[in-house]
Amino acid sequence: MTQYLDFEKPLAEIEGKAEELRALARSNEEMDITAEAQALDKKAAVMLEDLYGSLTPWRKCQVARHPERPHCKDYVEALFTEFTPLAGDRNFADDHAVMGGLARFNDIPVMVIGHEKGNDTKSRIERNFGMARPEGYRKAVRLMELADKFNLPVVTIVDTPGAYPGKGAEERGQSEAIARSTEKCLQIGVPLISVIVGEGGSGGAVAFATANRVAMLEHSVYSVITPEGCASILWKDSEKMREAAEQMRLTAEELKTLGVIDRIIPEPMGGAHRHAEQSIEAVGKAIAAMLKELDGKDGKALVKDRRTKFLEMGRKGLAA
Repeated sequence: MTQYLDFEKPLAEIEGKAEELRALARSNEEMDITAEAQALDKKAAVMLEDLYGSLTPWRKCQVARHPERPHCKDYVEALFTEFTPLAGDRNFADDHAVMGGLARFNDIPVMVIGHEKGNDTKSRIERNFGMARPEGYRKAVRLMELADKFNLPVVTIVDTPGAYPGKGAEERGQSEAIARSTEKCLQIGVPLISVIVGEGGSGGAVAFATANRVAMLEHSVYSVITPEGCASILWKDSEKMREAAEQMRLTAEELKTLGVIDRIIPEPMGGAHRHAEQSIEAVGKAIAAMLKELDGKDGKALVKDRRTKFLEMGRKGLAA
């Protein structure tokens, strides 16, 4: 059953009526409601196009958080073969909010690392809703070091509201772990590409996305803080999240203009949550293209490319 967002309620009513008509027809074979159902389908398609053709930044935040949107595990299962998970930070524990391991992408050996939110209540709790603790970032550092040692490209899949801010995480050095992961991204002499598939929240996302190439799905968001958090700080009112989202320049289009990301991956009409297979396929094509762009570059060139990219970040948009 489709889960509708707040702004999709009018669409839900139309699609619900169409389904009711079809249910009546199934229970009574003498009824012919084909024309009525098709008219409602056409009306719903037009409304869907109108809604998604002009999404505000706040609505894009809602779409990016949709629970049915494909997550890291879905991308790994669909795009990578021979995936061998690697667990633990060799210090404290294994953080299930971060999954990673050795795999093949189009028969190319790679290291894949990503945030996993889970897809039901049990898995979301187990995965801590994609909010990594220090051991998650230390696991990522370990895997990046392993990839560097064996000359394997690193692919990261970002989807997190931010690093977990709990007391235990802070006691175990959350900020230091994020900084070490970001530092490692800048140091490794292998291609590093990142795709933001949902939320790219604060340092928790940057720790995986300090890459040679960064792509975003069309309706994903990437920001230093959530709109609710920004509104709470600036206006002391979290209900002003819509205004905050407008000012934060967190959409893929705005971030491409600023030079924060390199590529926007189009989503099917209605978002990735309505068409998961198509969205995953589009991400796969983008990963292949970005790996090809970096093919043949030596370690020093890759590190220089990454450093230059982040030193130049934002200048293009500010100059404009």
